[in-house]
Amino acid sequence: MIAQLIFLVLVVAGTWLFARNVRKISRNIKLGKDLDRSDRPGERWMTMIRVALGQSKMVVRPVAGILHFFVYAGFIIINIEVLEIIIDGLAGTHRVFAPFLGPLYDFLIGSFEVLAFLVLSGCVVFLLRRNVVRLKRFWSLEMTSWPRSDANIILITEIALMTAFLTMNAADQILQSRGAEHYIRAGTYPVSNFLVPAFTSWSDAGLAGLERFCWWFHIVFIFVFLNYVPYSKHFHIFLAFPNTWYSNLEKKGRFTNMPSVTQEVKLMLDPAAAVPEGYQPPAGFGAKDIYDLTWKNLMDAYSCTECGRCTSVCPANQTGKLLSPRKIMMDTRDRLEEVGKQLDKNGNGFRDEKNLFSYITEEELWACTSCNACTEACPVNIDPLAIIVEMRRYLVMEQSKMPAEIQMMLTRVENNGAPWQFAQADRFKWAE
Repeated sequence: MIAQLIFLVLVVAGTWLFARNVRKISRNIKLGKDLDRSDRPGERWMTMIRVALGQSKMVVRPVAGILHFFVYAGFIIINIEVLEIIIDGLAGTHRVFAPFLGPLYDFLIGSFEVLAFLVLSGCVVFLLRRNVVRLKRFWSLEMTSWPRSDANIILITEIALMTAFLTMNAADQILQSRGAEHYIRAGTYPVSNFLVPAFTSWSDAGLAGLERFCWWFHIVFIFVFLNYVPYSKHFHIFLAFPNTWYSNLEKKGRFTNMPSVTQEVKLMLDPAAAVPEGYQPPAGFGAKDIYDLTWKNLMDAYSCTECGRCTSVCPANQTGKLLSPRKIMMDTRDRLEEVGKQLDKNGNGFRDEKNLFSYITEEELWACTSCNACTEACPVNIDPLAIIVEMRRYLVMEQSKMPAEIQMMLTRVENNGAPWQFAQADRFKWAE
């Protein structure tokens, strides 16, 4: 009975802490400006199914894609067993679903074991790729000690969880074969069966202790993992689905117009035009801080997996320029987290002297070629270019700060109606 009460406290506390952290992240995302992404629902569902569920962008790089699919599928499917663990922990039963599912239960446990082995193998390979092979995109400038440690912590935790799961099953099946009390015959064990010889000499009490230790280790670390994830890049586990559903479905080369600018231009061209009811002159242009971005930009920041695929295909980065699309997303998230912590301390009226430009330099922003390679490569449809463009708009329209070449181009557009030095009437003179 004491064990059941301890388990109940663990479940309630773990669930409450996770819910609190999720509420904070939700509040932080809602600090962004409103944006309507509810159009074309059928296309959005298909995008989510293809990209988030089907991992379509991951398998572009087959080795990483296939291994990630194993880890992803294992994480989702194996955790179905957590439901049984929770019921067993609260009710004091053991493998409560076995009598009801019969042969299906055997199939499920066998499938879970195969998936657990694949997850374990995938995590080992990923650890080697990061720390032994040292793939370049995992060792870029923005990948400081914490981002690298974060990835390793998750991978090691997954390895530990799968090892505990398989060891628990190995001890369990030995106790089943010996007819030990409480250990009903249930399940098939195609993987943990290979571990059985290592424990056959153990006593019943020793095996029961091992099985219980692994059982508690497995469930406790699941709740620890659950509450670590909101502080980690691995929160994309939860956000990948909504983030892909709310993807930008427009053509990649289509830029957004600023409604405030459009309205101002219309009023300037036709001063006699009626001013729309409730119209307010724009308070500012572009994005200086996270409040000036949309909630989708901020969701993108929390959805970033830090995989570096965006940076690895960025032509500016490949030619040695400072820009890294991954860093743009990481910096946006860091700023958002900083604001969130201050809001927790000081309330909703908080404002500080820092902003996005405290993290992202102008050199990074102007290095971008707007080619959209980063958005095309992202496994969860994150759009770093949207943030870059908004911050550029702030520099140009609020601060009049831009490279000389761009200033010259804008002047020519204003004077000549074309980016070249020829007047609009002679705009094709350059072709001669």
